[in-house]
Amino acid sequence: MLRELKYPALVQPAKSVTGIKLFGDGASLADFSRLYDEGRVVGFTTNPTLMFKAGVEDYATFAQQLVTLIPDMPLSFEVFSDDFVEMERQARLIASWGRNVYVKIPITNTKGESSLPLVERLSRDGIKLNVTAILTLEQVAGTVEALDPSVPGIVSVFAGRIADTGVDPMPIMRAAVALAARKPLAEVLWASPREVLNIYQARDCGCHIITATPDILRKLDMSGKDLAELSLETVDMFRKDAVSAGFTL
Repeated sequence: MLRELKYPALVQPAKSVTGIKLFGDGASLADFSRLYDEGRVVGFTTNPTLMFKAGVEDYATFAQQLVTLIPDMPLSFEVFSDDFVEMERQARLIASWGRNVYVKIPITNTKGESSLPLVERLSRDGIKLNVTAILTLEQVAGTVEALDPSVPGIVSVFAGRIADTGVDPMPIMRAAVALAARKPLAEVLWASPREVLNIYQARDCGCHIITATPDILRKLDMSGKDLAELSLETVDMFRKDAVSAGFTL
């Protein structure tokens, strides 16, 4: 039986206590169900890599189970073809699975060919998109230009991967938010976070959404914790683990 709808509009769910929309990221129905029941997140994303690592064998069955489980929050599912004709067929099929479904389109295919013509065509036809794997402001600007102003869209910038290269992602994310302001229904998503601090950084940059794994979401419980108390807990953990291991010198 479908759950009672919490967000009938499916476009602007409320922000969390962190001041930014938290989307759960992963490929576990059990994790998604728990996060949904806890009310900690307002949307969910997944991708083929996460699904493969989680042992998902049937893409459509997994996705449709998730749509049944969570019919009233944004859900992003990604196409996986490298051919734009097939990519479009997959996108339109995925979009048909539910009115809360966003279709993830990579910014290019593996040959580096731009997906923006397809993004423009799908968005113009009223399909909600999550344009993903974005790392440059040029890609952000092109995506914003391609999105239809009357259709919700998500611009997923992989801030965590930018940081992995030694570059501070915050100026890029601030600029991305400014670029997206040209389209009223376009939202900037801080993707690939590495730690809880990224949630507050994303908020301070003006990002609308950040994805977070269950592990990062659990660490949110530590927000505002006294550092001296945390230090003592850490020492206690080291001591207990040494005793449990039976270490001697």
